[in-house]
Amino acid sequence: MALGTAGSSTEVSVASSGGGNYKSAFAMVTSLFFIWGFLTSLNDILIPHLKAIFDLNYAQVMLVQFAFFTSYAVFGFPSGKVVEWIGYQRTMVVGLLTMALGAILFIPAANLPSYPLFLAALIVLAAGMTALQVSANPYVTVLGPAHTASSRLNLAQAFNSLGTTVGPPLGGFLILKGAEKLVQNVSVMSPAALRAYRMHQAATVKVPYIIFTLVLVLVALAIALYKFPRIDTTKDFRPIKEGGKKHSIWRYPHVVLGAVAIFVYVGAEVSIGSFLINYFGQSYIAGLTALAAANLVPFYWGGAMVGRFIGSAVLQKVKTNTLVALCAVVATVLVLISMLSFGHVAMWSILAVGLFNSIMFPSIFTLGIAEMGPLTGEASGLLVIAIVGGAIIPELQGILADHIGIHHAFIVPVICYLFIMYYGWKGSRVILPAESH
Repeated sequence: MALGTAGSSTEVSVASSGGGNYKSAFAMVTSLFFIWGFLTSLNDILIPHLKAIFDLNYAQVMLVQFAFFTSYAVFGFPSGKVVEWIGYQRTMVVGLLTMALGAILFIPAANLPSYPLFLAALIVLAAGMTALQVSANPYVTVLGPAHTASSRLNLAQAFNSLGTTVGPPLGGFLILKGAEKLVQNVSVMSPAALRAYRMHQAATVKVPYIIFTLVLVLVALAIALYKFPRIDTTKDFRPIKEGGKKHSIWRYPHVVLGAVAIFVYVGAEVSIGSFLINYFGQSYIAGLTALAAANLVPFYWGGAMVGRFIGSAVLQKVKTNTLVALCAVVATVLVLISMLSFGHVAMWSILAVGLFNSIMFPSIFTLGIAEMGPLTGEASGLLVIAIVGGAIIPELQGILADHIGIHHAFIVPVICYLFIMYYGWKGSRVILPAESH
């Protein structure tokens, strides 16, 4: 998924000392998009794995996404302050090292084994990822001419989607392959047998996350030593004032409704991705093993990657708000088809939703900060905080799945897409404060 910040009111000029060659710098930073996309998508592998190990219900196991995405709300503003204190490059390094710390914490979590410690490791990992996004996204926009900033960011986000596409099958191979023969009923096991079973199954995460730790440290070292073009920034986040009264972003409906749209979009996208493996394991859907189901998850995230390239061309001829509304309508229909059908129809219709998710996040972000001028920074900050929907919505769907079953619990993303449809058609219209009276 493309989780990140939008533009701000920052005016940027690149110093001539950079040499004018930004392609290698762009390649370095773009690799970070791939990394956080890859590691984020591994949550979809951890969810069924931890559910089986600790005999969790859906509400309990969705704490994985709750812990992970709540970090965006908790660490978003502090990460912005870190960028102001130490700059883009050093914040990237701090983010990578923090992610490495979170990854290595998976080892003691597996040794105990402890579900709360797994959640703690995910929080640390997500904290580093938040810092990485807050620094890398705006840096991409300033690495070159202003008129191609949007093109650069879309290209970087395509690599984020590439990471979310290759993550599930590779993660499934590394983590789930050694845990295929899971005991279905751990409630009948003795305490000693249960502990031995959990240690054996949890051990499958050790080698992958040791590798991830080493890669993150090496990339952090490469970023720290690389000579990036020097960037001088001046910014003015001072709110507009009329008659001594400060304007507030809360007076702009398209910003506030845009934050809600980001909240429900990220929530819907993450909810669907989080339930796919368990959903495909149901006998009335496909009856697949966790490993086999993991190999299908890339169709969901890969659809978003393909759709982003298609959408960039379509948006040259179709209004952004119109395309958002149309994609939301199609996504709604596809989820409803999956809910009302069985077998391959249910399976492929839910996977196809990824294709229509593709343009939603960047498009909603663009609509949400439209015509905000000096308040663009504040508006962007609110939209970033709204990513916490990835924590709340999956948990709500998990609770519902425990009560009415996983099949019908997909009504939650349906409701989310209906709001996005409304935002595209009407809610994104810019109404200036003076027009509100």
